[in-house]
Amino acid sequence: MRNLLPLISSHPGGRSALTCRFRCGDACFQEIPNTSENEYAGDIIARAVSRRSMMRAAAVVTVAAAAGTAALTGPNAPQAEAAALAGHGHKPNPPHKPAPSGARGLRFSPVAPNKNDKVTVPDGYSQNVVIRWGEPILRGAPAFNPEKQTAKAQAGQFGYNNDFLSLLPLRGERGRQVLVANHEYTDEILMFRGYDPANPTREQVEIAWAAHGLSVVVVQEESRTGKLGAVSRHPLNRRLTATSEFRVTGPAAGSDLLRTSADRTGSRVLGTLNNCAGGTTPWGTTLHGEENFNQYFANGTTAEHKRYGIGTGATERKWERFDRRFDLAKEPNEANRFGWVVELDPYDPDSTPRKRTALGRFKHEAAEPRLTSDGRPVVYMGDDERFDYLYKFVSSKRMKKGTSRAAREHNLTLLDEGTLYVAKLTGDSPASEIDGSGKLPDDGEFDGSGVWIPLATGTTSHVPGMTADEVYVYTRLAGDKVGATKMDRPEDVEPSPRTGRVYVALTNNTDRGKEGKAPADEANPRNLNKHGQILELAENWDDPTSDGFAWRLFLVAGDPNDPSTYFAGFPKDRVSPISCPDNVAFDDHGNLWISTDGNQLGSHDGLFGVATHGDRRGELKQFLTVPAGAETCGPVIQDRRVLVAVQHPGEVDGASVEKPASTWPDGPGKIVRPSVVAVWRKDGRDIGV
Repeated sequence: MRNLLPLISSHPGGRSALTCRFRCGDACFQEIPNTSENEYAGDIIARAVSRRSMMRAAAVVTVAAAAGTAALTGPNAPQAEAAALAGHGHKPNPPHKPAPSGARGLRFSPVAPNKNDKVTVPDGYSQNVVIRWGEPILRGAPAFNPEKQTAKAQAGQFGYNNDFLSLLPLRGERGRQVLVANHEYTDEILMFRGYDPANPTREQVEIAWAAHGLSVVVVQEESRTGKLGAVSRHPLNRRLTATSEFRVTGPAAGSDLLRTSADRTGSRVLGTLNNCAGGTTPWGTTLHGEENFNQYFANGTTAEHKRYGIGTGATERKWERFDRRFDLAKEPNEANRFGWVVELDPYDPDSTPRKRTALGRFKHEAAEPRLTSDGRPVVYMGDDERFDYLYKFVSSKRMKKGTSRAAREHNLTLLDEGTLYVAKLTGDSPASEIDGSGKLPDDGEFDGSGVWIPLATGTTSHVPGMTADEVYVYTRLAGDKVGATKMDRPEDVEPSPRTGRVYVALTNNTDRGKEGKAPADEANPRNLNKHGQILELAENWDDPTSDGFAWRLFLVAGDPNDPSTYFAGFPKDRVSPISCPDNVAFDDHGNLWISTDGNQLGSHDGLFGVATHGDRRGELKQFLTVPAGAETCGPVIQDRRVLVAVQHPGEVDGASVEKPASTWPDGPGKIVRPSVVAVWRKDGRDIGV
């Protein structure tokens, strides 16, 4: 047996202190915002054994059936169709030499764990940088010059620290697609030569405002390869920043809790902040989750501010010195206008993006919809915080098919009316079998049942003692009141377009089991959880509107030689090591692709594919790794191309513009730049077949 792989960092999550400082405001070093006395799942496990319900049994049968291959039909067909339109189609594959074995879609030689300062891909694959931070995308924007940055220039250039990516079809323009990207946060130490954290200049702050937000850019494929390149100055290209206008819609729009001195209507917000992952809707829009927004606001004064992780002092970036809205002592409601899911219409460059209050306010990692059998969207969401919750939203409106103006206008209202729920999970094994080591219980799986607890429907609150407005604006507190299950950082949540099973990436939680903190439970079975896990959820009767579900852990991440790891029962000597799952996506074969954030196993972060059904279920293979200090984000998996966002390359403790820790992507002597990368097979065939 191989020795266990070495840990590379004692910092929570495996990230550098520099990353934690700028990305989330050192959240792991702050007091845990959730101090509620909810029952932990471990507290209710013992009771679960005596009341295993018929509901759970039926749902577990549904999960088991999902291990076989399901047809690509039913309510999720529009999503599959959109994915197919965005790819290269299904051209006949040319003759080729035998491919490596594996599940269909995963037949490539896995990349070995490494510390290469580059994007490392499998043998037989090529890559290119699609677009870098600072590349001009709007008319009039200048070429990037790191020594002569201006806010005006950045507002017309691709933003910083790309995260979520979506590729959408562009009909009528052969070989072109629409790329939408989130720009999560800025790291001024790696952006500006001679940056003084104690005294940022107004120009530096305004450049950072412009580097946040979203980018829309048309990309062109090279006909003979999988290479993609940005089409600068295309009419659809767009930048949305921390000072762009956004509409507030849904049941909390206009609430007193959202009104400020600059917006007495509570319906217009300047900017979107810390957009992490997101989702693509069947009606052709994109969703963007505002995550660690708390770090931008100074001088928190209320219990609600504290529950959302907002500090009582100055911020890292000192934005409050240059705009009073970031000082909560002056504008206590401004923070309430962030932490939402934003919906963008990338086909209308004149449209105003909308913050959807019906989906609740928390640290949204992502929002990925599926459709019910009658065409209503259901959106699954995670709150990326230690010991916070898993949510879903069920719309009361049906999607209209087609691309007519009437259909598009109707579909842009789908996420404003419906019911918001939070999850409570119950394990099915005795508490004595969940000891925090990750040892499987006697039944051979971490599994159980769960219920969706309604929080609010329209203007009706289902939470005693809270109004509907309070539920939407202070959704975390609503989850506290109804006893939702505390999870290990629920990040991206993705329903399978083939089976409807929902996969939840739980990245890690090194506070699990510490004194005074929640102990291990069956859904979060390891104390001091460094590596994370992926939960698989099946709605009762395969109905996404159901108020109950079955769940089981699909993967328990880490070194395969570690007894606490689990790969859906697949032989562990035939899988790649994986640590800290973050963003997830599906391919057309039903494989789940997982990007990582904070690898604790002696390698750079990467992208992995894993089979979710058939006799290779649990077979996990590493597809690529990213450069030094970087995180793998935003995977898009097409038939013949994979896209990843390489976020914060070179973000290593002690690094700066003057002392770079990486030379990617442009080599020595050039500033390190977050970028989007495309990967394809050299022989032109589909990925992994």
